Amino acid sequence: MRLYRAAGIALLISLALSGCVPPTVERSPAEIAASRQADALVQQGKFEDAAQAYLALAQTSGYRDHYQLFAAEAYRQEGQIERAAPLLAAIRRPRLSGDEPSRLDLLQAELALKQRDPGRALQLTTQPNVSVSPALQLRLLELRSQAMQQTGDLWGAARTRVEMDSRLAGLDQTQNRKEIVATLVRMGIDPLKQRAAAMQPADRMLPWVNEALSQLGVAVARPAPALEQEVGTMIPGEGANVREGYKMPAHVALLLPTSGNLAAASTAIREGFFAAYADAARNHAPRPPVRVYDSTGTAAGAVKAYQQAVSDGAQLVIGPLTRGEVSALFGLQQLPVPLLALNHPDDKSLPANGVNEFGLLPETEGAQAADHMAERGLLNAYVIVSNDDFAQRAAKAFKAELEARGGKTTGTANLTGSGVNFASTINGMGMPAEATDAGVFISMRPQQARLLLPQLKLARVTLPVFGTSHVYAGVDDAGANRDLEGVEFCDAPWLFDVQPGLPNHGDIAAQLPAARGTSARLFAFGMDAWNLAPYVDWLRAHPGSYLPGASGQLTADQFGRVRRVLVWAKFQDGLARPLNGSLQMDSAPALAPPDGSASSSSNGQLTNG
Repeated sequence: MRLYRAAGIALLISLALSGCVPPTVERSPAEIAASRQADALVQQGKFEDAAQAYLALAQTSGYRDHYQLFAAEAYRQEGQIERAAPLLAAIRRPRLSGDEPSRLDLLQAELALKQRDPGRALQLTTQPNVSVSPALQLRLLELRSQAMQQTGDLWGAARTRVEMDSRLAGLDQTQNRKEIVATLVRMGIDPLKQRAAAMQPADRMLPWVNEALSQLGVAVARPAPALEQEVGTMIPGEGANVREGYKMPAHVALLLPTSGNLAAASTAIREGFFAAYADAARNHAPRPPVRVYDSTGTAAGAVKAYQQAVSDGAQLVIGPLTRGEVSALFGLQQLPVPLLALNHPDDKSLPANGVNEFGLLPETEGAQAADHMAERGLLNAYVIVSNDDFAQRAAKAFKAELEARGGKTTGTANLTGSGVNFASTINGMGMPAEATDAGVFISMRPQQARLLLPQLKLARVTLPVFGTSHVYAGVDDAGANRDLEGVEFCDAPWLFDVQPGLPNHGDIAAQLPAARGTSARLFAFGMDAWNLAPYVDWLRAHPGSYLPGASGQLTADQFGRVRRVLVWAKFQDGLARPLNGSLQMDSAPALAPPDGSASSSSNGQLTNG
């Protein structure tokens, strides 16, 4: 109810200020003065007094119906629409003018909903050949959606709210998005799956259906996004230094927990962030002041840090890090400064405009492993994963994507952390020694994979094996990794220096411990958090555009979730090596700034708070 009540207040005030009355009869000076007094009461939020003032005017004016409508709207804003019922019944519709008939219909529709008559409300909000002014459209759609929901048309209710989405912002948009997903969830899994199967990929409802299925615990196929045009591409005819999409904020805040069990991860991210910040000077890119705030790893700490950053003049806030912290910020009434969250919220709620999410999701790796196998013609998969959360999530995404590509999971096994003998598990899966259309998908840490792979060979299973990045410890260890020979896995391109334009991994790892081993992925994540700053809005607004990042090629979906396309590597002679060469698709450096921006490139400031 908040959305269309708030819109109604603004509309009522604007109409009152305009003195909108039919022009056929001249009003007396006394009536004009009394009308202005009633309008002033509306502006002051004194809706009860305003309603009484309008009703007094209705008794003496030739514009009785006009003033009764205003009085009814004032009662509505007071939250007492039932008191407007006799007024609405007495209004003579032919005496109204302009958008007043539409406003009458909306009041009657809202009253009908209040009186548990959704059929009447639906009739009033779906009249054919009736045009509604832009100021009233959101309220009309909100009432129509509520009427559809109360009549049992959940699909229509959700679709109507999707129509509203692009017209909203802030908390109103966040609440509307929650309503869309919640309404679709009420439809249930099977009806949603049937709808999704019948939709074209470009159907605007498909992403919402997938969100609802995800909320219901269904693994949804999420193929790797298309990479069509790199950000920073030269704009034809504009000159050599003008780059498309680049917009660097003047002040940046970085929110990270600096103590507790998250301190090590935060250190790697922060050092990666400032490594990319320092490298911006080499690319002649602007480096605005950056201030670091301790989010403490708690919801309250994240809110306090964000509010302090806004107070200090930040124009972009990057962070916080944990899901709970992100959820706390998403739950605020208002986010006055754009946010690039470094995780996804606990409740999986969708970000509103001005809010973007970036995280290292295991689901991304599982889905891209399925795509990789399908492209090889391997549509029968045997899945062996650990009991870790990341592995279970990767496996669900793998299965969903493989099925979407026409494949199937032939066998599944979960390995416990304490087990070392997997012979019975392998034998029980019934894997063939070899097959031209089958492969093995694994998601586990290196120590467990080094136990599993030799046992697969002892069982004479020679199927190709594909894994997530977790199978690689991030350092070359030919002796230990010979047991992983031939395993292909997806990972961050920066670990293998296959993304031109970024600092050399080996050089930085030699100086900073956080850039070595498994923490190197968090380091790369931090680099991308900085490099996304000038492009994140562009990515969201331009599907198919991408940023060549350290943790992957980065794109954004319509909800502002930054997604990664990873590279593939393979263990050869105990060493992890990328399967393909350079990822560079455009000879122009993507991070170069627009013309005129480079003058501030050496004036970066770092402060802690």
